[in-house]
Amino acid sequence: MKAAIDLRQYSNVRRYSIDQFMHSVRMSGLSFSHDEQEILVTSNQSGIFNAYAIPITGGTPRQLTFSTDESIKSLAFFPEDRRFLYVRDKGGIESRHLCVGEEDGRELLLTQGNSVKSGLYGWSADNRYFYCSTDERIPHKFDLYRVDARTYERNLIFSNDDGLIPGIVSADGNYVCLIKYEGLTKSTLFVYNLNLNTCVPVTSPEPAACYLPLYFEGEHLYYRALETEDEVIEYRYDLRNGVREEYKRRATTFRQIILSDSRRYRAVINEDGESCCLSLHDQSTNRLVPLRGLPAGNVTSAVISKSDRWLAFYVNGDRDPTELCLYDLWASRLKRLTNNLNPEINREDLVESEVLSFDSFDGMKIPCLLWKPHEASAQRKVPGLIWVHGGPMGQVRKGYAGAVQFLVNHGYAVLGVNHRGSTGYGRAFADAADGKQGREPLWDCIEAKRYQAKLDYVDPDRIGIIGGSFGGYMALAALAFHPLEFAAGVALCGVSNLVRHLEVKLKQPHAAFVYLKKIGDPVRDRERLEAVSPALHAEQICRPLMVLHGARDPRALKIESDDIVNAVRAAGGIVEYVEFEDEAHGFRKRENSVRAYQSILTFFDKYLAADERR
Repeated sequence: MKAAIDLRQYSNVRRYSIDQFMHSVRMSGLSFSHDEQEILVTSNQSGIFNAYAIPITGGTPRQLTFSTDESIKSLAFFPEDRRFLYVRDKGGIESRHLCVGEEDGRELLLTQGNSVKSGLYGWSADNRYFYCSTDERIPHKFDLYRVDARTYERNLIFSNDDGLIPGIVSADGNYVCLIKYEGLTKSTLFVYNLNLNTCVPVTSPEPAACYLPLYFEGEHLYYRALETEDEVIEYRYDLRNGVREEYKRRATTFRQIILSDSRRYRAVINEDGESCCLSLHDQSTNRLVPLRGLPAGNVTSAVISKSDRWLAFYVNGDRDPTELCLYDLWASRLKRLTNNLNPEINREDLVESEVLSFDSFDGMKIPCLLWKPHEASAQRKVPGLIWVHGGPMGQVRKGYAGAVQFLVNHGYAVLGVNHRGSTGYGRAFADAADGKQGREPLWDCIEAKRYQAKLDYVDPDRIGIIGGSFGGYMALAALAFHPLEFAAGVALCGVSNLVRHLEVKLKQPHAAFVYLKKIGDPVRDRERLEAVSPALHAEQICRPLMVLHGARDPRALKIESDDIVNAVRAAGGIVEYVEFEDEAHGFRKRENSVRAYQSILTFFDKYLAADERR
């Protein structure tokens, strides 16, 4: 292997351990308490996700749940007291059991069974009921319930025997918007009238589009449609007479609408290509509300308090973990409530990614993010990594990624590739990978490597590939079908046998159409799928491989990693296997993230780093 200068002796950048990176807090979820003195969030401050309440004045978060093994995701405070709703990953198998956190600290489990999934659909206007979905009755088919907020008595209001998916519920409890997916780019909306027990279609089959509900307001349902490459169309449907009309056209940068309970304020999150920005519209005056002093970065979600005084939102950036901010609309004043970057880390040592694109093998432009180590130069070449997202319909986006920053901090240039089939770049780009896994999307990753190899600060002989979930498949496929392209590869909870993976996925009705369209049919396309399944061609892998997988993984079964590891070993290849008995798909526990990424760095240092660093 070609030797190079040990960059660590030249850099003024401080090196941080993976433990330090993983002690930056991850946070999500937003709900104001009934008195608007606290905000309910989900945080991994304890080392695993739990529910916390953060005072609007700032200060130490109040821990509400104390799980040490099962992830908790907070949903909402009750509207008239300090009880709160959350879901628990019971058994650590990615279940979502609906729970109530009582005011005395007790937990009340509202759902029964093993791998149950549930969701919250808001509250009735009088706060007497909340609406939830659960697949307790038939796995993967979500029924809708109205639950008494005092007695927790459940009343089934929609029995989902036809595989429809609940979308939103009107505040008066009279209407439910239901979604029937017929593909990733085609869906039909229905409105179910609970009083009349009628279900009528809202949208027509032509033109084919992906329709999604936005909100109910008065006697109207508002919904969006992605009908063209460059516009999102918002429609208004009259619940009384069934008439629909175009309401507003938005650029495809539109991401989310947030309405206040009073309907006075409408907050909109838009994406400008590199970040997401927040705007607020006062519907009583038909004017934009100036939001002074908003921090730079990526706004990910927002909520408006019932009094219309407070706007809470999350913002992050490449060098800044997600932070909770609070805007006082009465005083026009902004306050940041959290400091989630580990104080041991200087953000100036971290790296801002560059948004770029390259021409792939057929001329298609492939969007990427590039993280360049501070010390890298033409005189001080660094090893490179191609980072592949999962999905396969995911996207590498700007925003804080502790694992990426860790690798960059230790001298690796990381190129996050949004190969064809990724979301966020229009329908044609998303559909360009359909039925072509192991070929065109993978070839984009190969071209990404060749693009990175031409950068004057990257050593072309020391480039690896890393990916998780379906990105793990891409890493395995790259080593199997382009065996001399990469110097080493890492697959986290990856797929190695597409036929078997599809046979599992097709047992899940809500996911079947996605995988049939994006990957293929395990019967009709068996020969093609076997030809691009790395586990069936493991003898071709001649470069070092590391595989990581959780034993409880319900999405990509651990046998996917077992098979590829055993096959590579049988063929005499170099493979390291890191197994996690208490993890599912990915890493929910901080200690496991630390173990995983330290193992990955050690592996890449062994096979990609300069001789002086081994």
